[in-house]
Parts: sequence; C-alpha cells; structure tokens
Amino acid sequence: MWTVAFGLVYLSRQFKRGPIPNNTNSQQQERTADHHGKLLLPVAGMAKYKLFLLRHGEGAWNIENRFCSWVDQKLSEAGVKEAQECGRLLKKRGYEFDQVFTSLLSRSVHTAWLVLEAMGQEWVPVVKSWRLNERHYGALIGLNRAEMALNHGEAQVKIWRRSYDVTPPPIPESHPYFFEIYNDRRYTSCDVPKESLPRSESLKDVLDRLLPYWENVIVPEIKKGQTVLISGHGNSCRALLKHIEGISDEDIVGVTLPTGIPILLELDEDLRPVRPRQLLGDQEKIQAAIKKVEDQGKAKRTGK
Repeated sequence: MWTVAFGLVYLSRQFKRGPIPNNTNSQQQERTADHHGKLLLPVAGMAKYKLFLLRHGEGAWNIENRFCSWVDQKLSEAGVKEAQECGRLLKKRGYEFDQVFTSLLSRSVHTAWLVLEAMGQEWVPVVKSWRLNERHYGALIGLNRAEMALNHGEAQVKIWRRSYDVTPPPIPESHPYFFEIYNDRRYTSCDVPKESLPRSESLKDVLDRLLPYWENVIVPEIKKGQTVLISGHGNSCRALLKHIEGISDEDIVGVTLPTGIPILLELDEDLRPVRPRQLLGDQEKIQAAIKKVEDQGKAKRTGK
C-alpha cells in the first residue's frame, strides 16, 4: 500500500538540493510586489486591453493542506462563497466578460460558473483546456505540506512548491491516484494523446505547455477587443504572470496567489503591463489570504 511515509522517503532520495537563500522569502516578495500584492512596474503607456486572472475558490484539499494537482477535487463551502463574492465584486465594479477560459478540473470550471452567475452573465462562453490545469505534482500528490515541512524542512518544501525549474519525481502507477487521473474520460479530449500527458511538472513545464494555448487561442480573443477571464489555478496563473510581466526565475518564488481573488492586468497593444497588477477586493483580507497560502508550507504537526 502506498503510504505517506513511503512517499516522504522516496522524495528525500529524489531531491538533494540546498535550501533557498533567505532573501527569497519576505525580501523576495518585496521586490516582486508592494503591500497590496501589486507588481512594481513602471507605467509604460495607456492600457488597451484588460485581462482577469482568477485562482479557483478554496477546494477540499486546500483545507487539508494536501497537494491536489490533477486530482479532481470539488470546491469547499468556503470556496463556493469565495467565487460568489468574487462575482458580486466584479459586477459592482461594472466589469463584463466576453470569453472565459478554464482548465478541465471541476474546481476551476465551477468557480467560473459561480462568478458568471453572480454577475448575471451566465451566457458568456466558457472554453476548457487541460493546458490551464494545475501543475502536476507527480509523486507529491496527496501528501500533506506541513508534514513534509516537518520531515524535510520548510526551505526544501518551498523549493518543491515554488521554484521555477525543479520537477518532482513522476507519479508511479502504484500511486493511489494514478488511475483515477489517467483513466478519467476528460483527458480523451486533449490535443495530445493521453500517453503524452505529464506525469510530473515544474513551473517551467507548466509555462511550456500553457504558452501555445495562450498564444494561439487566448491572445487572438484579447486582440479582438474581448475582455477575458481565466479561471485557473495557483500555478497556471503564476506561470502566465511570469510570462506577461517578465518575472525572473528567482522572483517568481515570491509570488503568492490566494484563492478566489480576481487579478486585473491592464495591458498595452503588445500585451505588456502598463501598470502594476491589481488584486481586487478588501486589501487586509487579501493580505491575510496570501499569508494563509504561504503558511501552508510551514512545519505543523497534524496529529499525535
């Protein structure tokens, strides 16, 4: 039987890297964003396009602090409320969408539905693609982040969670969620054979599989003048932010996205930011939500 203990031993053999330097924590975040979570960029000109990114509402495994990845978890009760509140906020501010893009995972799709319902825009087209899926965490899937931090150290867990080019060990067929993922009928609709789907990914890998979809499908819609919402995941949104904002491999470690908080990007004709990204909503609540996500990788005993 595949157990957490086996997974931790396996991971300790696979990853032999030093800790992240101290400046990649709060100091790194300060270089990337101000206290409102906005990227510090010079103003380059007038905005021609608006793009909205949204990490799905809280899921069941977010509560349990487990690597969810490609396991198809539903929204928690709190996640449903987050999505509805997001929609009400966007409606109050007068935003309207022409196209919505989601991953193939239910928490991404459900979040988009709830947002559109709260906005009274249920008719807006929703397009789904595996290329917007969460990062595939391979053998880490199902493991508890806090338990891993206790066994391997918080710095090492941060490498696994946040680094740009570190790939976890691939998910083996003996993993309890392997067949649940790869026998899922939704993956027969992908633009690549099921056998070519990833078994593990770094953030760099996420960006590599996302970019063709961004450039060939989403960008043409934006350049038609459409206002687009991407209801994605923490890492698919981080990968896209890295590309659009030109965030360095080192600084992307410090970018944290909370669940259910819409991000507004104002872009020029070349789809480059003309002003800092905006995390919309109550800023104190947003900072508390960011801290909650960051604390997920800290050592904490979950039981006796």
